[in-house]
Amino acid sequence: MTAIHAETALLPSGLAHDVRVTFASAMIETVEVGVAAQAGDEIAPCLLPAIANLHSHAFQRAMAGLAETRGPADDNFWSWRKEMYRFGLTMGPEHAEAVAAQLYMEMLEAGFCRVGEFHYLHHDTTGAPYANPAEMAERIVAASCEAGIGLTLLPVFYAHADFGGAPPLDGQRRFIHDLDAYARLMERAAALVAALPGGVLGIAPHSLRAVTPDELTAILPLARGGPIHIHVSEQTAEVDACLAWSGARPVEWLLDHAPVDERWCLIHATHMTEAECTAMAKSGATAGLCPLTEANLGDGIFPALAFLEEGGRFGVGSDSNIQISLAGELRQLEYAQRLAHRSRNAIARPGGSTGLHLLEEALAGGGRALGAPHGIAVAHPADLVTLDMSAVDWLPRAKTLDHFVFAEGIGIDGVWVGGAKRVADGRHVHRDQIAARFQQAMRDLLANGD
Repeated sequence: MTAIHAETALLPSGLAHDVRVTFASAMIETVEVGVAAQAGDEIAPCLLPAIANLHSHAFQRAMAGLAETRGPADDNFWSWRKEMYRFGLTMGPEHAEAVAAQLYMEMLEAGFCRVGEFHYLHHDTTGAPYANPAEMAERIVAASCEAGIGLTLLPVFYAHADFGGAPPLDGQRRFIHDLDAYARLMERAAALVAALPGGVLGIAPHSLRAVTPDELTAILPLARGGPIHIHVSEQTAEVDACLAWSGARPVEWLLDHAPVDERWCLIHATHMTEAECTAMAKSGATAGLCPLTEANLGDGIFPALAFLEEGGRFGVGSDSNIQISLAGELRQLEYAQRLAHRSRNAIARPGGSTGLHLLEEALAGGGRALGAPHGIAVAHPADLVTLDMSAVDWLPRAKTLDHFVFAEGIGIDGVWVGGAKRVADGRHVHRDQIAARFQQAMRDLLANGD
């Protein structure tokens, strides 16, 4: 039996004091409020439910910081995408596993407990399928097991370069499937996830650019009741191209032509009209926001206030993995709204804590988007985070979550996933061995790139 006693804890009912949580295996067994610590308890100033990172492309962690040199003309998402394709074409299975393990270790150290891996690096460097069609998916699963993070695997269906079924580009050759090959991949992926404690399987039609309407309809049953994630309305050029193709904007088209409900996560959804915000919120779909990546790529600002006013829900992910920071994603989301609306404490209830509201929304939205229970409650997974507040022992406890999101001095101390302690004293328990493999993989990749 493991027991954690926290001076303050974030429960489904809100912040509570003198909370004792026990677990003997993967699930929380008891949650007591207003009780004293007992001998042998782990003592923490603040206990949080670990939050799901709902959107990741693991292989892109390898190029973090390597695409920040301006080209001869204006740089934008599309010029970044060319560099991403070039980098992705050099990565072998061993490299992909080492990079993913490093990333997942960093996510755990940042307070994330589960990752939604939007996995589309499928084939070998020539574009030919591996003998095992799930070779790269197996590497993702192996990396998640080594790091100890929960996994929602979202194999990507990607067939075209643009709206209307345009032939794929050469740089996309590692991503491409037809319907039969994708069905075989999903069959193998289902077996992989079934053997993974806490594993969840969903599908990821890449985008309306990459999937025709008929293909989208055909692959939906392969989700088997699991999550459905899709990129949509990330770029203004995408909106313009969708209008030219269909006469409708991407979110508008998707809501009119697909059975979008609470199983769906619309990644980015950056460029929406008020009508699209309202319709998306009413559909029950989660907005999958990746604020640090969206800022890095110059995507634009998600209309969070309009969406939330209509009852919409969101979670956060790290997408291109330029930086792994739970607090950073939430802070960037809030600051973008402040800049757009020239206000402060934009995403908060009247009179309420901004940090608390951001964390609660990200917790609920991330858990729903990845098909996983969430929160500190009996019979929920023991996915827990304790904070290190030793540098701010003067801080009023009511200000803890605002300080965690918006200031310096509060770090991640311990992280448990399914009852297993993965991070102690802010450091992953297998950091040295995982980091050594990652460093060697990066040396190999950069040498190959040169």
